Amino acid sequence: MPAQVSVNTKEYTLNNGTKIPAVGLGTWQSEDGDAYKATLVALKNGYHHIDTASAYGNEQDVGRGIAESGVKRDDVFVTTKIWNDAHKNPEESLDQSLDKLGLEYVDLLLIHWPLSIDPETEKPYEDYDFVDTWKKLQKIYKEGKKVKAIGVSNFNVKKLETLLNAEGVDVVPAINQVEAHPLLTQPELVQYLKSKNIYLTAYSPLGSGETQLFKNKAVVDIAEKNKVDPAQVLVSWAVQRDTIVIPKSVTESRIILNIKTFTLSEEDFSALNNLAKEQGAVRTNDPEWFDFNA
Repeated sequence: MPAQVSVNTKEYTLNNGTKIPAVGLGTWQSEDGDAYKATLVALKNGYHHIDTASAYGNEQDVGRGIAESGVKRDDVFVTTKIWNDAHKNPEESLDQSLDKLGLEYVDLLLIHWPLSIDPETEKPYEDYDFVDTWKKLQKIYKEGKKVKAIGVSNFNVKKLETLLNAEGVDVVPAINQVEAHPLLTQPELVQYLKSKNIYLTAYSPLGSGETQLFKNKAVVDIAEKNKVDPAQVLVSWAVQRDTIVIPKSVTESRIILNIKTFTLSEEDFSALNNLAKEQGAVRTNDPEWFDFNA
């Protein structure tokens, strides 16, 4: 029997009261005008959440898509991020992002990676780290003009503990954006985030590169049983486990498809929850310059 599929309008309330749509458009690796077209298609087809970053090089395209969509600014949740070499000057980086986006504020500003790099030497600072950057983000946030919420990305439990226990840290991140999908469920991190009232945003929810999860047999079988697309299975699973999810696509039909979700049966949901145990965990975004376990 076909699953009942509909445009996902679910929202979560972050720990500072800000509301965020459960499904957003990811724009990592969307280049050459693709991010503009993708943003425009998304906003005209039920999306109210767009994720970008200074490092993606597409903020201008995303901003143009938002401006031309006809959707009111207050009805679009926009996330951008501070890159590793801008940790000592996050407000300057934010101002550059706002200028490119053509916006007066972003809804969420993230530390992209817990790695503070000297732009001149391209090596980590010895006397400065992500805790120092976070304190600067706290100041921007408390001024209340340029950001509605602040958060982090690619932080493990150890780094979150370091951050939350640091002297002078009095704002709990609203979000931790990490890679998450049925082959990287990160149960320990998920439980920790729930205990701290921090939401998880899942990037690369469909896999990436050679590990395209929508081709995984278990996912395909569940899709065929429910008469839906495999990508819809993966996005629906992410929402069903109470996480935010930002599938990326530059293809109009797939963008429209990805926000149409359904409720998985207990059997199917459980099968996906256990997929990594059976097939082994897979991380598709694993840069050589970063240690996820440190």
